[in-house]
Amino acid sequence: MSLNIVTIVGARPQFIKAAPVSRALRREHREFLLHTGQHYNRNMSQLFFDELGIPEPDLNLEIGSGPHGEQTARMLVGIEKVLKEQKPDRVLVYGDTNSTLAGALAAAKLNIPMDHIEAGLRSFNMKMPEEINRILTDRIAALLFCPTATAVTHLWHEGITKGVHNTGDVMFDAALHFADLAAAKSAILQRLNLTPGAYLLVTCHRPQNTDNPEALTAIVEALIACEERVVFPLHPRTVGFLRQDGLMERLERSGRITVIEPVGYLEMIQLEQHARMIVTDSGGVQKEAFFYRVPCVTLREETEWVETVTDGWNRLTGARLERILDAIRTFTPPAEQKAHYGTGHASEAIVRLLGATG
Repeated sequence: MSLNIVTIVGARPQFIKAAPVSRALRREHREFLLHTGQHYNRNMSQLFFDELGIPEPDLNLEIGSGPHGEQTARMLVGIEKVLKEQKPDRVLVYGDTNSTLAGALAAAKLNIPMDHIEAGLRSFNMKMPEEINRILTDRIAALLFCPTATAVTHLWHEGITKGVHNTGDVMFDAALHFADLAAAKSAILQRLNLTPGAYLLVTCHRPQNTDNPEALTAIVEALIACEERVVFPLHPRTVGFLRQDGLMERLERSGRITVIEPVGYLEMIQLEQHARMIVTDSGGVQKEAFFYRVPCVTLREETEWVETVTDGWNRLTGARLERILDAIRTFTPPAEQKAHYGTGHASEAIVRLLGATG
């Protein structure tokens, strides 16, 4: 039975996850792709649709940025209108953004089954907006597609067992599918004059780091003190805080830190694959580092991707200068990795399970 599905995305990680799922979904079902416009900068949004072959969104709500309550409320209004017009059989949401929660709530209020890709993740840090979004979305989801066995266990501890499936991680699907394309199409290493294995790749965007002058200063000081070549694609909101706190000049004066605008997924893959080490506060980048067997230092006190830590490929430092520096200088992962994230066929498994609901 062919289903009519509305897929809701809004942020860079969701575009990446949607690429393999939409490709598999559209072989059998009709998909209406709704972009909330949460990420609206071209390098954070349109570029991903262009280079990943994701179908153009059927509609972009163009919500943009704003306080959490205001942004989520505006999304709710727009999504509800679309769902009433489209009358889908199911709604599909990804991850843990405000777009995720707004899509989940709008579907639930209209009694439309809502399914959550990347269900069951927990940081156990309720100060993170993403943690609240995850928990609430999982509570009202009909089908919960978990990327790992750990995620299934988290749901079980919360009393959620119905509709739970360990499908593997759709980001692993994407990482495998696009790696060869990235090697063929991206020339970013040459453009930035980078030697493979001789630079650090850094990303930083989470409010606990960017909105906290003490944390952001510690991160910048560690990057300057490490005395290595650093490539730092800057999230638009991070730029504002660096300038506000007087840190941008210090980065630019260092001579070894290359600050660039956000890059597309294919260029990011190339930067990740060839880095000596990745320093990040991004959940997705932590995983990609693991997929590509690159040591990762995470600028947080906790992570949803605990497997990367227990396997010894990821070290948590928080935004603490000495811990960051020590990790950059001394952290060496073991040779072995376990297959925590599936076999690269999570998207097909999700589509099969969706089809079985009809």
